[in-house]
Formats: sequence, C-alpha cells, structure tokens
Amino acid sequence: MIRSELIQKVADENPHLYQRDVEKIVNTIFDEITGALSSGDRVELRGFGAFSVKQRDARIGRNPRTGEAVEVDEKHVPFFKAGKLLRDRLNGKA
Repeated sequence: MIRSELIQKVADENPHLYQRDVEKIVNTIFDEITGALSSGDRVELRGFGAFSVKQRDARIGRNPRTGEAVEVDEKHVPFFKAGKLLRDRLNGKA
C-alpha cells in the first residue's frame, strides 16, 4: 500500500471527512514520526510496532564490482520492530 492508497482508504471509511483533511492528517502523522526519529526518539504504536534509529559504525567494505576496499561512513538507519499483535495476525493466530 502506498501513501495515496492509505489516504483514499481512510477517506472512504470516514465519509464525514474531506479527502484534503485526511491527506493532511496522514501527512502530519508521518511528519511527526520522521521528526521524532530524526531527533533520536523512539516511536511506539501499540499493537503495531516500534520505530527506532540504530547506529551503524564506520567500517571497511568491498566494492562488489571491482573488489577494492571502500571506506563506509558511520550512519544512522531506521529500524522497525513489529508488535506482538501484528506478528500474531500475520501468522494467523488472531
């Protein structure tokens, strides 16, 4: 599902809301999650999962084409851990 499909589904399920308002709500939620992660916070959505940021240390990698050593800088990457309810639903237990 892409963002526009999510917006359309929420708008269809809530006919009392204008589509532009639903779009603003969805964008605000994503912006808040992104902002929290960029400031180093953890975002937990009960029953769904938790978003956090993990740090990957600098290392020496290999260029797969040439095989030469390449220096890879330290970086921060988003990490998602599914909640128990989501895992159970995916495995047909709920």
